[in-house]
Amino acid sequence: MSQDGQTAEEMAVLPEQDPLAAAEEKEGALEDAGAEAPFIPLWSSEMGMPDTLPSTWAGGEDTTTLGTALGEDTAGITPLEGAGSPGPPPALPMPEEAISSPRSGCGEQETQQMSGEDNQHDGSASLVWAAVPGMLFQEDRKTSLHPLSLSWVLGYNSSLAVHSLMDEEDQVLLYVSSHTVVIHDMLGNRQYHLQGHTNVISCLCVSEDRRWVATADRGPDPLIIVWDSFSGVPVRTIFESHPEDGVSAIALSKDAKYLATVGAGTVQRVCVWKWTLPTEKPTCSTELRPEFGYQDYVIFNPQNPSEFVSNSKTQVIFYLWSDAGLQYEVPLLSSQTFNSVVGHFSQSVFHFNNSQALTGTSAGNLVVWHIVSPRSPSKETQTKPHVKATKLVPLQKESLTVLQVSESCIVTGDRKGQVKFYNGNLQLLACYSHSKVGPIRSISFYKTPRGASPASSTSSITGNQPFITRNFILSTSDATVFHVATDSANFEKVMEEAKRAVNAVACHPRQARLAVGSHCGLLKVWDYQQTTYLVSRIFTKAGIRCLSYDPEGYFLAAGFTDGSVYILDAISLQSSCKEFKFSHGPVTHISFSHDSEYLATADEKYSVIVYKRVLQDGSRCWEHLAGLHSHYKPIRSILFGVQLDSNEPRLLSLGEDRQLVEYDLNSSSKDHLVVLHKDRVEQIAVPLCLAWYPQFSTESFILTANSSYKMKLYNTTTKMCRKTLLGPTYGSPLEKMQILPTTDPQKHYLAYITKDKVWSPVCPICTRAPLMGVVPPRGTPSPPRLPLSLQVGLQILPVDGNPHKSSAFICHPDGVSDLASSYDGRYIFTVGGNDCTLMKWEVNLNALDAAASLGGEDLIPFYNLLDGGREGEFFRELEDYFYYAQLRSCGVDTLETRQVSTHIPLEEIPSVMRAMGFYPSEEKIEDMINEVKFGEYVDTGEQVTKISLGDFIKLYINHRPAFGLSMKKIQRAFQVLGYDNENGDKVIDRGDLLLLLQCRGEHMTEDELAQCLITLMGRHPGGGGSEPDTYDPSGAAALTEAEIPEEITAEIFAADILGLPIAEPGKKNRKKR
Repeated sequence: MSQDGQTAEEMAVLPEQDPLAAAEEKEGALEDAGAEAPFIPLWSSEMGMPDTLPSTWAGGEDTTTLGTALGEDTAGITPLEGAGSPGPPPALPMPEEAISSPRSGCGEQETQQMSGEDNQHDGSASLVWAAVPGMLFQEDRKTSLHPLSLSWVLGYNSSLAVHSLMDEEDQVLLYVSSHTVVIHDMLGNRQYHLQGHTNVISCLCVSEDRRWVATADRGPDPLIIVWDSFSGVPVRTIFESHPEDGVSAIALSKDAKYLATVGAGTVQRVCVWKWTLPTEKPTCSTELRPEFGYQDYVIFNPQNPSEFVSNSKTQVIFYLWSDAGLQYEVPLLSSQTFNSVVGHFSQSVFHFNNSQALTGTSAGNLVVWHIVSPRSPSKETQTKPHVKATKLVPLQKESLTVLQVSESCIVTGDRKGQVKFYNGNLQLLACYSHSKVGPIRSISFYKTPRGASPASSTSSITGNQPFITRNFILSTSDATVFHVATDSANFEKVMEEAKRAVNAVACHPRQARLAVGSHCGLLKVWDYQQTTYLVSRIFTKAGIRCLSYDPEGYFLAAGFTDGSVYILDAISLQSSCKEFKFSHGPVTHISFSHDSEYLATADEKYSVIVYKRVLQDGSRCWEHLAGLHSHYKPIRSILFGVQLDSNEPRLLSLGEDRQLVEYDLNSSSKDHLVVLHKDRVEQIAVPLCLAWYPQFSTESFILTANSSYKMKLYNTTTKMCRKTLLGPTYGSPLEKMQILPTTDPQKHYLAYITKDKVWSPVCPICTRAPLMGVVPPRGTPSPPRLPLSLQVGLQILPVDGNPHKSSAFICHPDGVSDLASSYDGRYIFTVGGNDCTLMKWEVNLNALDAAASLGGEDLIPFYNLLDGGREGEFFRELEDYFYYAQLRSCGVDTLETRQVSTHIPLEEIPSVMRAMGFYPSEEKIEDMINEVKFGEYVDTGEQVTKISLGDFIKLYINHRPAFGLSMKKIQRAFQVLGYDNENGDKVIDRGDLLLLLQCRGEHMTEDELAQCLITLMGRHPGGGGSEPDTYDPSGAAALTEAEIPEEITAEIFAADILGLPIAEPGKKNRKKR
């Protein structure tokens, strides 16, 4: 029996062959027979075995396209006994990364299907079956059905390898950008994106024939995905492979049948997968001891897929596997072994003589290992390889960073940028170097040109030893990619991207130009329509933190990490004036006024600094006007606008100190910045971003978003909060937003980004939900928590709390630094900070409008946000409270004829809200009443005095906490306010708690506090009537002392005082009331 389960007879029928040859042979046989390729589905870990088989699967044919393409015998896979009549094959599941709006249901994934001319799929071909090299770029691009679709990616992960996928004349590269695999046709200036990961991709590998690409990531719910690079189809997705922390290294065997992975957890697990089989479990696995170091590199023996090797910086491990299990050998090697410094290990390979292995080190040495292991490991018994270090060869002084075996040569790359070729005896054959090449990260040779003879691809330099002369692609750790012609030793720069974090992006206001700034000081300008580079400039003193074009497009302002500000010519990037340096910390925000006369910046030292354009010596130039330390916490936004009664600019800043500051630019003078207004805009939540709201009525508004997932509208003149609305709840709160430019004056949209990676307690496709812990306000559903990454999204305006009006997509899993939109609103650009990438998103507003329409009109979307919906018990109870409030307003015991109404007085809003489990503060109650009272005042001049049930539901949904009350929040409060008692619990003294409730936050009188506590403790002396009870303060103090313990824990406060059930009971027994 062979290793992969084939008998000798089976192997005689289906000899092993390489993947592409098998696929081409099968396709050629069908063409010779005059028939088209049948539709055959790919097995997926999600699909399992189909109940029926397609009629095109004849008895003698293979039953899996994937196995056939890989040269695997599938004779052991037979149709299920008792299977019914042939039916259509299952569709190939496509990993979906889009977070759609609630219209499509939870967990719905988009699939691709190849449909035939009839129901039996005759005359149609599987996308993978019929795939050929280069077909990705042959098809016309179809319009995406999503509101946002990834169109282009700039930058890549320079810590991972760059691979050449095709022949030299094609120059198709494969590399990783954040969580996306990019297949880049360099000559045709086209990209194809393999999207499916929700975390940043941590490792990848490519099969020998360049067809199969395996990628893996690190983070929550890590994935391993195997892609067909010819068609772009994910042929296999493995879930929960290494649930601890994802995958640190991955490798494909030479025949592409087997996959080796190394986990990234504290205790690393090594697995071998027969990935073409429909199983979620590895064939074999083992755990490594932490003292072996963090294993981050793995590679198969190309001559024996039963063997592979991995290494960390301090330890090399050799493995031998079979169906019986996975064994490994840890050979000893230290500086005493050969009385020489070894250095840290970089990469390992198997020598082509099949009895040795090599490992490169940071000291420029090459360790030679001698391997003794069985050639055909038994399935029944587990055997270990026997490995010993036999030599330490000092190749050079420079650190070896790359080590490969390519046909009959050993190839090295080092920190000095040199590529060297050695023969099997480690004799130098050739060396390629260039002064501009940095530390080498990867080397990838082009495929042998078709039709070329072996003699044409090799030459002899020393003796009779041939070496590979195929040209190759070289990538460096400083994010540069070169094409190297071996015959002329010519280095051609193919790509040069940012070496460090990309933090800033800005779009030209009138042209298809995009400015991108990075922490390494590189400023690049691109034509995003043609995706071509235009001009660049490198600033060596500091990194770029923020960018902004002026409204005319003449200037480009840049803020730097050292506090300096440059104002550049937008075309040449040359400085228009001297450098300014008035900030004492990194510049975080920068913006021009609408008339290009003012420039304002904000920095990390909470200061706002204004520059003014003045006439000097007959020419216009920029000068420093004034600065002010106007906030005491980080500034979140600065915003220029236009005065309502003139064309003069106005300037506002918003800080985490909850202050909205407006400055008087006309009254400001040299070194004196005048504050016009300073308003507190939040009570508890932290404001995060600011924008001018489009003019939907005669009243003008400022739009803010806060940390509680709420969006608020403030009157631009009075700064009164006019509306509070539920914002998008995809992951973390909104960090930055921009009004999207549109050609239709009747339609307006908002683009936004979220920033921090969080575990969301809400399924963004279904509804909102509370965190685990305390039960939320009544009516809030409780779906499971989901891991969500950083997103870019769109919101239809006007905002009204309808969740179907927003849509979000994962863009940069490790963080979004900035957002910009094109001047025509067709594209949105995001930069990911430490992932060094910029992503260009194409906007499809018709898809967003269609999603909102499918979600329903009027109150239908809001009914769905209530527990049980329109027909649920919660809604019926809400109706009862609403109608009871009508009775109360008329007097419950009155004998007069009642006037039937569909409204209740505004004064009843707090009572009904509290009856439904939402307890707003007095300030929030005032905001709610004012929101309704003045809702029509601008248009009618009259105040509203009552509210309908439908409007009350909208008011309730928009104002209630998005995720309810979290037990963690209560515990954090006790951590801050409490102390450790003798049992080690965080507690608050009863007297201190009562004092805090009276003096901090919204002040309460002693009588008010006593009344609240008596009601909460269930000791209200009511007689059971329908009218409100009258409060008797006598005995309140004694009752408080009797019912409330001297030391109060978070659990006692939540369960015994507030009366809320908690997920985990406290340590102390509590009395039942």
